[in-house]
Amino acid sequence: MNNPKIMKRVSKRKNSPKVIVVMPAYNAAKTIERTYYDIPQDKVDEVIVVDDDSHDETVRIAKKLKLPVFVHKKNLGYGGNQKTCYQKALQRGADIVVMIHPDYQYDATLTGHLIEPIIEDRFDIMLGSRIRGRKEALAGGMPLYKYVSNRILTLIENIVLGLNLSEYHTGFRAYKREVLEKLPLSSFSNDFIFDQEILISAHLAGFRIGEISVPVRYFPEASSINFIRSVKYGLMILYVLFIYLLKYCGIKNKRFNFNIKKR
Repeated sequence: MNNPKIMKRVSKRKNSPKVIVVMPAYNAAKTIERTYYDIPQDKVDEVIVVDDDSHDETVRIAKKLKLPVFVHKKNLGYGGNQKTCYQKALQRGADIVVMIHPDYQYDATLTGHLIEPIIEDRFDIMLGSRIRGRKEALAGGMPLYKYVSNRILTLIENIVLGLNLSEYHTGFRAYKREVLEKLPLSSFSNDFIFDQEILISAHLAGFRIGEISVPVRYFPEASSINFIRSVKYGLMILYVLFIYLLKYCGIKNKRFNFNIKKR
């Protein structure tokens, strides 16, 4: 991408919470630069990249952008990548951590809107929901089977958790520092189910979860799990919900073995 200059993210937002964007990257060479340049520099203090042993030019491009880059020597999986992302962001003093997939599937220009409810202390977690309507989601390139499975799983999760979210499976989300400090992230899966474990655990602990709508973008360069892995992911979600119900009913289990936070 030909951009006149690399964005500098030295914060001039005194008395504002420190916002760090983390990008869990794996073979994102074709999209990471576009994603980065969409992030509004006046809303963010720093952007860091954690590379999960990519086999393309992801690391080289991230370094060209002069971003802090942390490289796994071996692939740890999507959840393992996020664990490093959040650890590094907290170490660097983040008050709010925004996770954006560097696959350009999400509209990073909306980062300011995503974090605003957290800054205003209305929510502790914010999700960027791609489901504003069936027509728009499909027009954005979301495969029909993904849309249908997303809707079914979201319905089940809403019923079990007692929430009313339009999507639980987004790769564009923001967390208040306290959420990442309180939840036992290291005990969660290193696989894709990590996203659901953190949301279910956050709800169990009493944290407030909100969402905004974001447009959906599916295209060949955007990363996406295949049909078989999607089925596995769906089954894992159902299993984790079952474990949540056990915890809710007072039956102890290792996955959600922490004290419920009273708000």
